[in-house]
Amino acid sequence: MPVISKITPCLWFAHQAEEAARFYVSIFENAKITRVTHYGHAGQETHGMKPGTVMTVDFELAGQSFTALNGGPHFKFNEAISLQVMCDTQEELDRYWARLNEGGDPSAQQCGWLKDKFGLSWQIVPEIMQHLMSDEDPTRADRVMTAMLKMKKLDVATLQQAYAG
Repeated sequence: MPVISKITPCLWFAHQAEEAARFYVSIFENAKITRVTHYGHAGQETHGMKPGTVMTVDFELAGQSFTALNGGPHFKFNEAISLQVMCDTQEELDRYWARLNEGGDPSAQQCGWLKDKFGLSWQIVPEIMQHLMSDEDPTRADRVMTAMLKMKKLDVATLQQAYAG
């Protein structure tokens, strides 16, 4: 039986839950689908899904549990929530940016944020960003912020140069 996290984000899809989960699992290391459930006859008058249709897909990305739900077209993702991916290197950042951006919305890219092909927002961030933005010298953090605001995909070297002055 799969381990269930105390808190598991549930991502609502119209009908692409399994496709999305498989896409995400293909991108991240230490990722897997742990369970797939299907709609039955019960509640069909409420949910409108054909019996046998995938209802939920439980999956893990880098140790974090998620549930993808095929809930119908009632709700859409928006930028009020995003999944943040902390990256150790520029190469890692570039890899996640490229893969999650496949088929996504290029107009929704700014300051490390992107929107994937399912409409889910992600923020791809270098781990060092926390240090750069929390420096006791506010002029350093301001330089980093100014540099970041000019970027779509974050560039570690440029951010470090801004920090250094």
